Amino acid sequence: MSKGNTRKLFGTDGIRGIAGEPPLDVRTIHATGLALGHSLQGRHEPKVILGRDTRESSMWISATISDALRKTGVSVESAGVVPTPAVAFLARAHGFDAGVVISASHNPWRDNGIKLFGQDGFKLPDAVEASIEDEIIRHAEEAIVPEVSGLPRVDDNATLAEDYLQFLIDCVPGLRLDGLRIVADCANGAASAVAPELFARLGARIPKEFALLNISPDGSNINDGCGALHPQWVAAEAQKRQAGIGLTFDGDADRCMLAGAHGNVINGDGILLMAARDLKARGMLTGDLVVATTMSNMGLEAALKRSGIRMLRAPVGDRYVLEQMHQHGAALGGEQSGHILFPHLATTGDGLLTALVVLDLVARTGNSVDELTQDLKVFPQVIVNVRVREKKPLEEIAAVASSIRAAEEELKDSGRVVIRYSGTEALARVMIEAESEEAMRRHADAIANAIRSELGA
Repeated sequence: MSKGNTRKLFGTDGIRGIAGEPPLDVRTIHATGLALGHSLQGRHEPKVILGRDTRESSMWISATISDALRKTGVSVESAGVVPTPAVAFLARAHGFDAGVVISASHNPWRDNGIKLFGQDGFKLPDAVEASIEDEIIRHAEEAIVPEVSGLPRVDDNATLAEDYLQFLIDCVPGLRLDGLRIVADCANGAASAVAPELFARLGARIPKEFALLNISPDGSNINDGCGALHPQWVAAEAQKRQAGIGLTFDGDADRCMLAGAHGNVINGDGILLMAARDLKARGMLTGDLVVATTMSNMGLEAALKRSGIRMLRAPVGDRYVLEQMHQHGAALGGEQSGHILFPHLATTGDGLLTALVVLDLVARTGNSVDELTQDLKVFPQVIVNVRVREKKPLEEIAAVASSIRAAEEELKDSGRVVIRYSGTEALARVMIEAESEEAMRRHADAIANAIRSELGA
C-alpha cells in the first residue's frame, strides 16, 4: 500500500509541473538554481552541465536556472537538446560538479521539470535533494525574480553531444545495423537530436530499411500519441513496414520499449528477460540476480526462475531500483516502463543505450526479439490511473483500505495488488495482476472507484 509523499517539490524524478505555474514558475525555478549553486560553494571553480528536451518552455527554463547558477559563481555549459542520460554521462566524464536536465520525460508538452545529477553521474541522494528543497522553500518568496525576456540565451556546445554519441557507439563495439529492418519512434523528443546520427554511424540504411519516425519536434508535439507511453503506435508501424523490430523512446529518451514483427509490444519486462539471460550466458550476471519493481509481471519472475535467475522487487522509480542493485551487487535492473539499468555501462537508465544492447543481442545471436521472449507468459494485468487532488496515505482512508484488503484476500497466491501514488503526477495508480481476468478487473474497478470517491480531483 502506498504511503503519501512528504516532499513538497521533488518527486521520484525531480521537480515537475505545468511550465509557468508553481512549482515550475519563474520564481521557484530561479530559487532552484540559487539553491543548487549554493550547495556547490566551497568547490574550486564549480561548473554545471545543462541539457534540455524539445518542449517550447525548455529554453526559458534553461535560461532562468542558468542565470541563477551564474549569480552564485557557478559556470554553466549547455549540451543543448540531449537525452537525460547524456547529462548524467557528461557530468561524470567531464568533471562537472552537477548536471541539470530540463524535461518532463513522458508528460504532456505543457509540463516540464528539473532533474539534478551529481558529479558522479547519479541522481542526487534524497538527503541532498531535501536540503536543496528546504532552501528553495525558505527563500523563493524573497528572491529577486528576473524578467525572462531579458535573460541571455543559453549557448549550446555541440562537442558535448558528440562525446555522448561516441560513448553510445563505444558501448557496443562491432555492432552494425546494415540490412536490419527497424522502425524507431523518437517521440518528437530528445532522441530526435541524437538518434539519426547515431544509427547512421552504425550502418543503418535510413530510410530504406531503418525508418526514423517522429523526429520533427515543434515544441508542442513531444509524446503526442507516440513514444514509449504509446508503444502500440510503433508496434503497428513495425508490422505495417514488415520490420523485425520496433524501438520507441520517451520524451527525454531515458527509457525504451520494443515491438516485435507481429505488431506486439515488448515492454521492460521482456527486455530484462533477454538481457538477463544474455548476461548470465556470458558470465556477467552477478549472483544470477535481477532487480525489478513491484510493477513487473509475475510472468517475468517465473521465466527468470526457469533460467536459474532470481528476481528482487524494489519500489517503483529507477533510483530505488539502483539502490537495491547497489545493495545486492546486481548487474542488471529495471522497470516494466522501459527504464533499464546496466551499471557496467552507465549510471542511469538510457533508452538509446538499451536499444543498442538489444540490437547487439539480436545481431550476435541471430534470434529475433520475439524468439528471445517467446516463453514470457504474461499474467493478465491492468493499471488504472486515478487523478487525485491530494496524496493522502491510502491506508488512512477506510473505504480504500477495505477494498484493497478484499482484493488481497481473494487473490492471495494467484495475483498481486500494488497501489501507489505517481512520483511525477497527481495520480494514484491501481495495478492488479491475476490469473483470473474477471477478478482482476473487478478489484481494479472497486479500488479505483473508492479512491475516486474519496480523493478524486
